[in-house]
Amino acid sequence: MKRKVFAIIMCATVLAGTSGCFRQLVEESPSTAAGTEEPSEAVSSTADPAEQTSAGGNDDASGLLVDDGSEYPPETEAFVEFSDYLPGFATFEVTSEDLVDGRWADIISNTHIGENESPELKWEPVEGAGQYVIYMVDRNSNGYLHWKSEGITETELPHGWAHKLTEYNGPHIGHGYTHTFDVYVIALKAPVERLKGALNAVNPRMQEFFLELDTDSEGNTGNIIAYGKVSGLYTDARFRNGKVSTEPYYM
Repeated sequence: MKRKVFAIIMCATVLAGTSGCFRQLVEESPSTAAGTEEPSEAVSSTADPAEQTSAGGNDDASGLLVDDGSEYPPETEAFVEFSDYLPGFATFEVTSEDLVDGRWADIISNTHIGENESPELKWEPVEGAGQYVIYMVDRNSNGYLHWKSEGITETELPHGWAHKLTEYNGPHIGHGYTHTFDVYVIALKAPVERLKGALNAVNPRMQEFFLELDTDSEGNTGNIIAYGKVSGLYTDARFRNGKVSTEPYYM
């Protein structure tokens, strides 16, 4: 007892506040000396759920998101999925060799297994059309634009017709999701002042840009004669048949 009192006095007068004395006093406290265990660190019940699981999917052993069939999360609060950007207008048929059983071929994608080539398209000439314009939109990503071309006079476009990256940037979705990609071919009487929409970017006002095509560069309305559309699915190329590719995703 006297030795303990002496030790306390020495620490208080000579080495007060040092970590060494503090440790000594704690180690010699009655609770630890008696061999009792200190409580283990508890897991907080208020932990942020976002730190426990990844949003939009389940993590596999590699840490990558795996598609669990959940709905694709909207990118902004203003997200609206348009199944048709031009309701009420006349239509015509457009076909593509790159659309098989409702899915786009890998060749059109900007991925490690694609060539980033615009899809082959074909349609019958539309009477009265002075030119055609093309938009390719990711229906599930708030107007994400993958193709924008104007001044087209042909009615058969081969693979890779559009200039890469300046007019065309193919599907490149991630996180294991499957999206719907719509290609619109729009027959116009006359050119428009400007074909709006940012390529390779989200465009929340995409439907507005479509409807503005109905007014030509001279301000005349009724410019849209008709349109054709082909739609297909594309799945993240890294997540197929239960396998996860380790290849670099983009070209």
